[in-house]
Amino acid sequence: MAGGIGSRFWPMSRQQNPKQFLDILGTGKTLLQQTVDRFGQLIPRENIYIVTNKSYKKLVLEQVSGLSDHQILLEPSRRNTAPCIAYAMHKITVKDPDALVVIAPSDHLILKEEIFLNQVRKAFDFTNANDALLTLGIRPSRPDTGYGYIQYMDENGSTDQQDVKRVKTFTEKPNLDLAKSFLASGDFLWNSGIFISSAVSLLKSYEQFLPEMDQIFREGKSMYYTDKETDFIERAYGQCTNISVDYGIMEKAPNVFVIPSEFGWSDLGTWGSMYENSTKDSSGNAILGKHVMAYDTKNCVVSVPKDKLVVIQGLEDFIVVEADGILLICKMDDEQEIRQMVTNVKVEKGEEFI
Repeated sequence: MAGGIGSRFWPMSRQQNPKQFLDILGTGKTLLQQTVDRFGQLIPRENIYIVTNKSYKKLVLEQVSGLSDHQILLEPSRRNTAPCIAYAMHKITVKDPDALVVIAPSDHLILKEEIFLNQVRKAFDFTNANDALLTLGIRPSRPDTGYGYIQYMDENGSTDQQDVKRVKTFTEKPNLDLAKSFLASGDFLWNSGIFISSAVSLLKSYEQFLPEMDQIFREGKSMYYTDKETDFIERAYGQCTNISVDYGIMEKAPNVFVIPSEFGWSDLGTWGSMYENSTKDSSGNAILGKHVMAYDTKNCVVSVPKDKLVVIQGLEDFIVVEADGILLICKMDDEQEIRQMVTNVKVEKGEEFI
């Protein structure tokens, strides 16, 4: 899934060039390229499908080589994750009705790739043998309010595969007190947004819980992989509600399981998460920029153009970012407010700044 705009990563992530197409951590590869390379170790290149907004087709083709047009699924509008997954599942099953699929965001960081790939292999084995929707849950390291949480059942309510647990509840982005109680309980995981299933099991869930959406994309069966697909998808998205797969299916389905995991994961959704995964100086500052001079400044993330001289004095726990003529200065504790700030900028200053 590569169609989001990464608004919490503004102003570096913009509508015309969102974060999945950026080399956020200076590794030499964009997040999308890293994701494709990661799954390329497990899945043949011809079986990798990228769902993105139609305005990003050129960026995908520039960054990922060897894809056919049929592997790039172009959304005419943003309708959250449920429609994009339904589109992909119906298209994939035309070619392979028995497909096993892993669905993943294109903009996440995974540091321990071999551990991650082994977890995906386990998940494939389990979903191949069971009618199940399986997600990878991340063992939480702090009471973060920016993630969704998954509660799983204890060993007795589990499965015959020891590290696969049955999901009890999903909770979307709790407040701090609730997040602290989740962490203390020991049976909650962060929702990574990565899940594995057979396409058949997933489409059965759509048929049960999102039947109208399922029917919309089912009607395109004869048009997938043809020159009629684009026009059909334009019409289909016009009929779709805006809903996530978590709300639409995962929170309702009785056959949801999770593998508790630790593989160096971050959704890189915020400047704070980038700070956590960046190299810091002796004062705890993560600085991306060639000419940054910091005095009496601690625990800040500073990201500025390489040719920009920036002098900072007296800041602690701040985000300082300049990109494309836009400067953001924000308290690290208030980073969840950036999405609202972007909305305000759009209303008061115009689309050109978003």
